[in-house]
Amino acid sequence: MDLATVDKLLTTTRSVRKRLDLDRPVPPEIIEECLEIAIQAPTGGNSQGWHFLVVTDADKKAQIGELYKQSFFIYARSNQEQAQSRGSRDHDLEQQNRVVKSAVFLAQNMHRVPVMVIPCIEGRVENAGPMAQAGLYGSILPATWSFMFALRARGLGAAWTTLHLRYENEIAEILGIPRHFTQAALLPVAYYTGDDFQPARRVPAAEVTSWENWGHKRE
Repeated sequence: MDLATVDKLLTTTRSVRKRLDLDRPVPPEIIEECLEIAIQAPTGGNSQGWHFLVVTDADKKAQIGELYKQSFFIYARSNQEQAQSRGSRDHDLEQQNRVVKSAVFLAQNMHRVPVMVIPCIEGRVENAGPMAQAGLYGSILPATWSFMFALRARGLGAAWTTLHLRYENEIAEILGIPRHFTQAALLPVAYYTGDDFQPARRVPAAEVTSWENWGHKRE
């Protein structure tokens, strides 16, 4: 494998919000091609209980976008109160402000994205233990992430969002999603503006990695 290309893909695939091109159509064939790649991802017991709902209808996008916006501003108010109570370092605040601005932009424009993709998985975990929960979500999240990689490789961007799940039942009603399926995410999909992305600023992996025992660093 060309490690440089693979590493670039892995380090520059992230949530795209303000740079989504809201006016450029996305050919359905590209979505289908990326989904064919996505379903090569691992799934628990090879169950393949996934289902991907692609939404391009303007009225349905408007309804989903409005629910997403409502949920976002409920979340934003709560998050702001928590941040103020615990305090933040200046550089954390600067980065957080950039994220907040892009998140607000997406909330206000979610209905305008060319394509929404909602990955679902058969089963529910409301009353299940940690193993069942991990198994269910572990059977859809890898495929969803692979879908985002495939999009990125073709010049498209997406954002991993879950705030719509505050209104999961309402959205299921809009889209006819069966009750025994779980929605895992809501991906706004579009071409992105600009030429490229750079790796994000992250805490070094060594600072969040333990060897053999929690908190123990490799010598």
